[in-house]
Amino acid sequence: MNTRELIETAQCLFKGYKGLLAMDESNPTCNKRFAALGIPQTKEARRAYREMIVTTNCLGNCISGAILYDETIRQNTKDGIPFIKILIADGIIPGIKVDTGAKNMAGHPGEKITGGLEGLPGRLKEYAQMGARFAKWRAVFAIGDGIPGKDCIEANAAALAEYAALCQQAGLVPIVELEVLMAGEHAIETCAVVTEEVLHAVFNHLFIKKVLLEGMILKPNMVAPGLTCPVQKTEEEVAYATVNCLRRCVPAAVSGIAFLPGGQAPELATARLNAMNASFKWKLPWPLAFSFTRALQQPALDIWKGNDANVRCAQAALYHRAKCGQSARLGEYEISMEKRGEDIHIVKYKGVHKLSDTLEKHIVTL
Repeated sequence: MNTRELIETAQCLFKGYKGLLAMDESNPTCNKRFAALGIPQTKEARRAYREMIVTTNCLGNCISGAILYDETIRQNTKDGIPFIKILIADGIIPGIKVDTGAKNMAGHPGEKITGGLEGLPGRLKEYAQMGARFAKWRAVFAIGDGIPGKDCIEANAAALAEYAALCQQAGLVPIVELEVLMAGEHAIETCAVVTEEVLHAVFNHLFIKKVLLEGMILKPNMVAPGLTCPVQKTEEEVAYATVNCLRRCVPAAVSGIAFLPGGQAPELATARLNAMNASFKWKLPWPLAFSFTRALQQPALDIWKGNDANVRCAQAALYHRAKCGQSARLGEYEISMEKRGEDIHIVKYKGVHKLSDTLEKHIVTL
């Protein structure tokens, strides 16, 4: 394990007030999103969509790293250039999802355990040779009647720690992703209690496995009410609850925290991250960034719809969302910034597949 390289890579992923683009959806998940928009669920359609993402001009201005899927890291542009080379050329560090998904936990109805440890050292070695410099593993915890239970929390925490230790041995920075799901009617206080319990368990197991905290990244959920909770909270209230939880549980040595959106609308996830940085940016031991999937990609996917003529507009929408995320890291995001995103959609829906000169200037100067 090269301690210095791990720390440098982890730090690089938070430089320039940038964030992470999670484009690591499994093929079934990607196909499901394609089906909803009438896009063919084929390997070529997935490749074309991912090419649209990685070839977005100047994306590296606000994205520091991209989390890829096994199929994606092996794909090329239509001209035969590997995606991973495109990303590196734009200053974006390539990473890779290495878990094999959450499965039902035997004897624990409603709870999941994430698999993928079997054969992991060999896969990590291969990905590192391909150019990946970090990896990701996700554990999920549903809130319900009596869940998550201690067995579920401990089993997933142990797996996360084992994965993190194996990553660092292979020279890859581990992203430790723990998601307390937002689905449900639970109050923000319940989310806080469960998130704290999960964080304590995870860091206990990371300590046992001697994981280098300076050479890892935490990817947690925000502490927020359930999506169907009748009492929602302001961005400032979510920011306070989230930061308060992290202060109690996350060691200062951790290199940085990159939030997952958890099903929130892109604007809401961005506004909540902005509230955290606007109020607490200079009061915390770690930077707070974003690691979004749909909250970055969905507007672009809605525009693209599998049509090559829509690529430029879709890329503009993707860049806009990434730039909004960067503004949120600075604590400078404002809802008025969404007007530019609306303009991109207006151009598309009028049937004009070339951006106006005004929008082109926005993209250059953002």
